[in-house]
Amino acid sequence: MLIQSHQLPPIFTLSSTNLPNTHSTSPKMYIPKIRSQMSLEEHPFPPNALRRKLDSSWIGGFSLGIDLGLSRTGVAVSKGFTIRPLKVLELRGQKLEMSLIEIAQQQEVDEFIVGLPISSDGKETPQSNKVRSVAGRIAVRAAERGWRVYLQDEHGTSTDALNRMIDMGLSKSARKQSLDAYAAMMVLERYFSEDGKGTEMVLPKQLDLQEKLRKGPPSDDLDF
Repeated sequence: MLIQSHQLPPIFTLSSTNLPNTHSTSPKMYIPKIRSQMSLEEHPFPPNALRRKLDSSWIGGFSLGIDLGLSRTGVAVSKGFTIRPLKVLELRGQKLEMSLIEIAQQQEVDEFIVGLPISSDGKETPQSNKVRSVAGRIAVRAAERGWRVYLQDEHGTSTDALNRMIDMGLSKSARKQSLDAYAAMMVLERYFSEDGKGTEMVLPKQLDLQEKLRKGPPSDDLDF
């Protein structure tokens, strides 16, 4: 279901550097969570938010925000200077996963930022396991194309999204229709505002996929 995209004020200037030449042949490669003082060299697959923070000359790297629900999935995109809601998908299983891959290709993104449900006391919920499972399957499909998948704490983003839509003057019906996409947008806003701090990469175990991630997307897939 397509929804209207609303232009928002610029949040970041995205900027291009090569991935660190770090590679492990072990399927148990350690991928640390992003810390506030982490360098690019400390993470084999740094997210775009960290690159933007640490390398002012870097240009590029579009991100797809995903808010996974039981029956509806919100999608948002960070492209250029704008983070905006994109659409709401009423799909599940492989159809959902393939649709997200198709959207990523259309939007020329190179990473997925998936909202991870966290309770008010900072603990994961039963829904967290389901999100991790879906994110893992998306990560396998994404890695085939050199795209990365990260988990981002989404606690409170639905409330933030609702408040944002109310402030924008959207009608009750419009808010109901678009809430999931705006929640995905709030996941992206948090991700960039925190410079990727605390994100967790979903790394496929297959060594050939890890190699594709290290190389990144084919150059002809990028048009920054």
